[in-house]
Amino acid sequence: MTDMRIHRASGIPDDNFIQSDKVPGPTKEEIRVITISKAQLREGSYVVDVGCGTGSLTVEAALQVTQKGKVFAIDDDEEAVELTKSNVAKFQVKDVVQLICGKAPEVMSNLPKVDAVFIGGSASLREVIRASHQKLKKNGRVVINAILLETAVKALDEIKKLNFKDLDVAQIFVAKGREVPSGTMMLARNPITVISATKA
Repeated sequence: MTDMRIHRASGIPDDNFIQSDKVPGPTKEEIRVITISKAQLREGSYVVDVGCGTGSLTVEAALQVTQKGKVFAIDDDEEAVELTKSNVAKFQVKDVVQLICGKAPEVMSNLPKVDAVFIGGSASLREVIRASHQKLKKNGRVVINAILLETAVKALDEIKKLNFKDLDVAQIFVAKGREVPSGTMMLARNPITVISATKA
């Protein structure tokens, strides 16, 4: 039985999230911790999670911003939105999260100014980064998690064009231990490039 105590410290175990073979995710625990840290969230922050998938980052962000803040979870896949809805209910953060099904660049135009934006892989990455730049408050943070090198290169190019400051690029390599008869074997996961920057 999994311990379901709700805590503010980021790093909820992956197994605690409701998952589906039809929806990618969750974003792995260690990547979530780094993403939340890079976003510099505070109590009362407003956040957009673009491509919310299973909702793991949405939940983690909601626990950080508390009921004084708001998390807008966006995905153009209805199944992803439903899965995020299930996880939001499971972790008791329904009052903090607004779920939106649609294309991020379009739906973001109707949102208020925010303190942080998370971006996963996106077919319209440049448009999403531009929309994020418009919605971020001064000194707001954008954090992009890229699995593909091409995604990272495209994101960096767009961030530089928009004159973001405090650019930070980290490639994260995680290996997790698995018990085998002779001891503990480390299994590597795909490296993730985490790009973060501040709106000037």
